[in-house]
Amino acid sequence: MQSEVQIDGLAKPTARSRWKQVMYGLKRDKYLYLLIAPGLLFFLLFKYVPMWGIVIAFQNYSPYMGITESPWVGFEHFIRFFSNQDFYLLFRNTMAISLLKLLFFFPLPILLSLLLNELRSAVYKKWIQSIVYMPHFLSWVIIAGITFLLLSQSSGIVNKMLVSLGYAKYDFLTNENNFWIMLVIQNIWKETGWGTIIFLAAIAGVDPQLYEAAKMDGANRLRQAWHITLPAIRSVIVILFILRLGDIMDVGFEQVFLMMNGAVSNVADVFETYVYRVGIQQGQFSFSTAVGLFKSVVGLILVILANKVAKRFGEEGVY
Repeated sequence: MQSEVQIDGLAKPTARSRWKQVMYGLKRDKYLYLLIAPGLLFFLLFKYVPMWGIVIAFQNYSPYMGITESPWVGFEHFIRFFSNQDFYLLFRNTMAISLLKLLFFFPLPILLSLLLNELRSAVYKKWIQSIVYMPHFLSWVIIAGITFLLLSQSSGIVNKMLVSLGYAKYDFLTNENNFWIMLVIQNIWKETGWGTIIFLAAIAGVDPQLYEAAKMDGANRLRQAWHITLPAIRSVIVILFILRLGDIMDVGFEQVFLMMNGAVSNVADVFETYVYRVGIQQGQFSFSTAVGLFKSVVGLILVILANKVAKRFGEEGVY
């Protein structure tokens, strides 16, 4: 049996020949596929298989009846969610925190990467990198504890310093006007250093001859960073920005939940804390799944739109 057929004078591979090519590629690159197997398995088990649970957003799910036996209710949970008086409050808080993080946090790893790239001492550069990376490995529980230790009105170090200087104590933790800013500052301190890893890797790929040519033309370091380094990593910045838009409805449950208290609940309650309160504590699994699905759809739409805009302006985009 021939492995190829003649169509319009050209040899077209049959299904059998294509299968042989696939098997040959698997055998040839078996160690590479073995290397990526744990990552593929992780995404398969924890990202794709759980997507089957999305169907309970359209059911009155009961753990006793299971997914296959629970009655279908269509878009009832979505209608209930959008007509809920808490929807506007949750949407406002979620978007405000996300946009503040996007505005103030997203540019900082880029700026820090540019500054680290200007360090000429390799030893000093590694020390600085290690120091700014360390907060990433602290859990939000520890960071919340540090925040309470510093800013508590009764025994916080900052308020004690204010009193010693003759000023009145300031209410940091239970003041609604401070809550969003405090979350952003925490996020900046914890994740800015870690966010430089990708940008530093991109900067390392810039051709050194470009800098040499710029020096010969009289460009100082600021000019080199502006006209060479930033354009060279622009595609990486665009891709990370698009991916960040996909998570714009996720503000970090653990951080908000730990910093939240009754005095600031009006500005602290977001979709994630609402899902925990309604879905876990009250057992409304279908309703909370509908909320989560809404968040995912919004993120997907933003990624698609941002990717199209990026491609229209000549960038590569995510796909």
